[in-house]
Amino acid sequence: MSEDHTHVQEFFGARAADWDRKFPGDGPAFATAVAEFGLRPGDRVLDAGCGTGRALPALRAAVGPAGTVLGADLTPQMLAAAQRAGRAAEGALLLADVARLPLRDGSLDGVFAAGLIAHLPDPGANLRELARVVRPGGRLALFHPIGRAALAARHGRALTPQDMRAEPNLRPLLAGSGWDMTSYADEGARFLMLAVRRA
Repeated sequence: MSEDHTHVQEFFGARAADWDRKFPGDGPAFATAVAEFGLRPGDRVLDAGCGTGRALPALRAAVGPAGTVLGADLTPQMLAAAQRAGRAAEGALLLADVARLPLRDGSLDGVFAAGLIAHLPDPGANLRELARVVRPGGRLALFHPIGRAALAARHGRALTPQDMRAEPNLRPLLAGSGWDMTSYADEGARFLMLAVRRA
């Protein structure tokens, strides 16, 4: 396992038990983002870097009982917290690295990723891997329940033009990874970028 992965596992592993208590009001923001994502009943969707599975109930509601919901995370403690919260009932939980997903090419209709992109060791290659498992015309959502400025302030940092999530940086990164950005919202209460898998 790479040093990046070890660091991510240690960081999230230490925080998993208290994660949902720390951010108790995020549920409606997740539900709104999933609604805007545009999933249909019967769709197959992955929550990449699912953490404690906060998006899984909304994803399950969107795809219905005939759909497939998967949650993949690198940190066993996060998946254990998702199970304790009862979210394994909403979808299958996978201990998996989003850089090497155990899924067939084009097997999904969409990937939802909350708070993931900042933790990717090789964003271009990792976004290409997400594109690999999504069918042409399928969708990607990059989401965070607060906007970039609020997130930077929470971490005691200033927002810089180099921020990967800034639209001028993110659009070409996605384009080089098989995705076409279709919408971008960076507001105080949320960050939501939607893209479509290029044919």
